[in-house]
Amino acid sequence: MTRDHDTETDASGREDPRTDGGTSAEGADDVALDPWGSSTISDYRKLFEEFGIEEFDEVLPEIPDPHYLMRRGVIFGHRDYRPVAEAMRDGDPFAVLSGFMPTGDPHIGHKLVFDEIIWHQQQGGDAYGLIADLEAHSARGMTWEEIDEHARDYLLSLLALGFDPEEGELYRQSDNRELQDLAFELGSKANYSEFEAIYGFDGSTNVSHVQSVVTQMADILYPQLDEPKPTVIPVGPDQDPHVRLARDLSDRMRFFKVTEAYASFELTDAERSLVAAAYEDREAFAEDPETPRCEEAGEWLSEANLDALGVVVAEDVRESAVEKLTNAGMEPLRRRVRFLDANATDAAFDALVEAIDGEKRRYDEHIDAFDLSFADADELAREVEVDHGGYGFVHPSSVYHRFMTGLTGGKMSSSVPASHISLLDDPEEGYDKVKSATTGGRETAEKQRELGGEADKCPVYELYAYLLAGDDDEFAKEVYDECVGGERLCGGCKEQAAELMREFLADHQEKRAEMEELLDELDISTESGRRGVAPGDD
Repeated sequence: MTRDHDTETDASGREDPRTDGGTSAEGADDVALDPWGSSTISDYRKLFEEFGIEEFDEVLPEIPDPHYLMRRGVIFGHRDYRPVAEAMRDGDPFAVLSGFMPTGDPHIGHKLVFDEIIWHQQQGGDAYGLIADLEAHSARGMTWEEIDEHARDYLLSLLALGFDPEEGELYRQSDNRELQDLAFELGSKANYSEFEAIYGFDGSTNVSHVQSVVTQMADILYPQLDEPKPTVIPVGPDQDPHVRLARDLSDRMRFFKVTEAYASFELTDAERSLVAAAYEDREAFAEDPETPRCEEAGEWLSEANLDALGVVVAEDVRESAVEKLTNAGMEPLRRRVRFLDANATDAAFDALVEAIDGEKRRYDEHIDAFDLSFADADELAREVEVDHGGYGFVHPSSVYHRFMTGLTGGKMSSSVPASHISLLDDPEEGYDKVKSATTGGRETAEKQRELGGEADKCPVYELYAYLLAGDDDEFAKEVYDECVGGERLCGGCKEQAAELMREFLADHQEKRAEMEELLDELDISTESGRRGVAPGDD
């Protein structure tokens, strides 16, 4: 969930101008999602196929006044962002949270996340920015003195860019008791074997690192402590494992699991898709379509053309669904919503039974309701849970942005000063770094005019698209078109970018200075006062 000082990418802009998820940096690695590693993601498109990240373009029309990072494809993917967009449109509560691991100076790559938090806050969201100091200490081996040194710089830049602390919350993991209490509760629903599978932990992994992961799960769900609400976590795609685990844990904490059902027996999700298809096609097999029987559905399903039904499952899934239907015999096949008792107290279970209107059937460990939609049932279960002391978590959502290419090409790293621009760099130093940056230009000016530049491979064009053009899409497009059309040569382009970077840094640092007094007045410590040694490498 946190962004540290080593970021990298393989994409820049394309004609509209947007970034192209199909291009990849020379020598890039295959897709790898390691929250603490430094692997390059060579093809963002693979993330859609391998990890279920959805293309952001699909949800973009549903967002009022989207941020330019969204419009230009810098934010390229999402996981379940629609509830956030809907809350935004309807004026309902929603939240945004992201964290920063203080392992080095904040740089222009971090600004992407700062901007995303601030934009969501300006759209009416409850905004949270956190310093992931426990993670920095346990996973990166930072001393507390080093952490304190950098924490203040991240907070000052976030404030200088427009975060409103009166309408949002800033905190350090190590100082937030509510967060740590939530992490303890979430830890009761997690086990070490899944940490091994997700993160590659083994017997050499220090326990503090494991604890820091559970703390990050608590960070992601922290905005919902007062009330359940859609929450978006803006991150790079390497942080997706954290988001997926947090979504799983949010389910495990719920009092009730709500599913669609068709008979008294339980179905897996894959089996449910088959039985749902059978129910929808009951006219084809039921002697009485008003009361189709499980046995009839099983016989039909055993011979059905699944491709024609648009259902893709393994053959053993079909066999298990058919077996369950056949064993149920003449039991009616009837759509209903099922409330499964996952963690409910007896009082909560009884209250849910009482709250369900219409026809219902109560069993020892579940309740079937026949007159509720799935959405209404899920909301009712959440209301009862919250009323009886539960959290009622809504699945957290996420948006994913591309990493920025280093100014020298390849990886952007704080260990290579020329590859990145710190938000603390002297404006003249920022100017010089841009002037020295690698470009996507041709070997000679003649070839540039003849063939055009390769803006899609140019770190300098990325600076325009991600930062220097600001909200001005026309300016970003003009730079792109002039480059690929051969009208813009690299020398003049870098000069313009360097001057804009100098202006940005000067303005940003002036605002940072103005925020010093405000930060000192806020209820967040920039000095932890902790003692201890950095954990060993795992």
